[in-house]
Amino acid sequence: MKNRIFVGGGGPGYGEKQYLALDYANRHGLIAGATGTGKTVTLQILAEGFSAAGVPVFMSDVKGDLSGLAVAGRETHKLHTPFMERNAKIGFDDFTYADFPVTFWDLFGRQGHPVRATVAEMGPLLLARLLELSEAQEGVLNIAFRLADEDGLPLLDLNDLRAMLIWIGENRKDLTLRYGNISTASIGAIQRRLLVIENQGGAKFFGEPALDLADLMRTAADGRGQVNILAADQLMQSPRLYATFLLWLLSELFEELPEVGDPDKPRLVFFFDEAHLLFDDAPKALVDKVEQVARLIRSKGVGVFFITQSPDDIPEDILGQLGNRVQHALRAFTARDRKALRLAAETYRENPDFDIEQAIREVGVGEAVTSMLQKKGVPGIAQRTLIRPPSSQLGPITPAERGGVMGASDLGPKYADLLDRQSAFEMLKARAEKAAREAEEAERLEEEAEAAEREYKAGRRYSGTRVTRSTSKPQRRGASFGEAMTKMVVKELTGTTGRRLVRGILGGLFKGR
Repeated sequence: MKNRIFVGGGGPGYGEKQYLALDYANRHGLIAGATGTGKTVTLQILAEGFSAAGVPVFMSDVKGDLSGLAVAGRETHKLHTPFMERNAKIGFDDFTYADFPVTFWDLFGRQGHPVRATVAEMGPLLLARLLELSEAQEGVLNIAFRLADEDGLPLLDLNDLRAMLIWIGENRKDLTLRYGNISTASIGAIQRRLLVIENQGGAKFFGEPALDLADLMRTAADGRGQVNILAADQLMQSPRLYATFLLWLLSELFEELPEVGDPDKPRLVFFFDEAHLLFDDAPKALVDKVEQVARLIRSKGVGVFFITQSPDDIPEDILGQLGNRVQHALRAFTARDRKALRLAAETYRENPDFDIEQAIREVGVGEAVTSMLQKKGVPGIAQRTLIRPPSSQLGPITPAERGGVMGASDLGPKYADLLDRQSAFEMLKARAEKAAREAEEAERLEEEAEAAEREYKAGRRYSGTRVTRSTSKPQRRGASFGEAMTKMVVKELTGTTGRRLVRGILGGLFKGR
């Protein structure tokens, strides 16, 4: 049947064949299990199934193994014989080796097309999470976003945000009357955190051209859905950046996509690997927002699958929304592990033929306890399942093969080069330079007036023109602003690159404006 994806089947001692119904795939899902139990293969075969059904997917490649989706499996592979034996055992008669249409992405632009977003699109809530800011520091960040919006100053990259923070610091006495206390300590702390993110490579993420979500939702010429793979092996060294990026992408999908109700198949399926990073030490306000997105984004036709080691890593309110489940083996070495195992078993619909808790402990590599949504969204009875083998290559492709896929992509020219456009940095710099020129002109006029007065008193004429002493000295308009901005903005930031025009401030769920 074309409206479902074959996940796996059974044999002696196993349950019925398991299918993921496409019309319930936007009800979200969970892939869980200890390291080395087969989560990556399950992720790979689900991506294959969605692509074959014409559904684009987005997934992060944490270990580098998922790049094999771009190349067909081979009969010469060492696991070919075990694959054929399993296919015969589970009744997978239609199995063939095949490659899939893949687009590679990379926040650092090394192993895929560059992925960028503007600071304005990221918004203060997610940015505060990324920078690990305190409540007071987050307040200052919100002021920066508010002032940038009111003053028409596009915040595109980290230099724009730095310039905005400098301006706030130099004008904090006046701003305090409107927004409350603004301490230089808070501004300094934010600046230091920006430096840390920049050193981790995060500066390459902020800027333009920003990612066009339509480029993630494409289908190939043969109708198969595009498999978007984010290179995350290096990105995982900055786990906050990894989690914040995926959450930003999820929020952008929520904001931009129109309502479609319950479609026959999803418009996009989003796989969130290492999902525990999203919730580790996350403030309640952020967890509440994630819960809200998970609850509402299904009406946009987007399915979200969380991949993690234990269901215990997912907050209960979110876990309850994950209807399609593949539970690989869990190890129970500690009291906490045993509790997590018991709680995981309790979330499944009971099967009288076996003990679910014991099965989760005993299933081998490539096996799982599964439960898929059935008619009217009812959870299916838990089944012990042998996961089907992948049609694409198991394991990573070579750098040359990756380069060939990237070279053949028509998205390369679109994202390869940074755009250099007017933004907050240039605008504040121009204001500072103008204020500095006005201050210098005021000083020059004042010096000329004083020189003329001295000559007048000495009985000499000044430059052939009679000089009348002014009753007041010229005002040094904007002198403090000019000095501050000239010294701190022009000198510190001159020569930096990547000023871009903001693509659009959506002001939605995560941006807090």
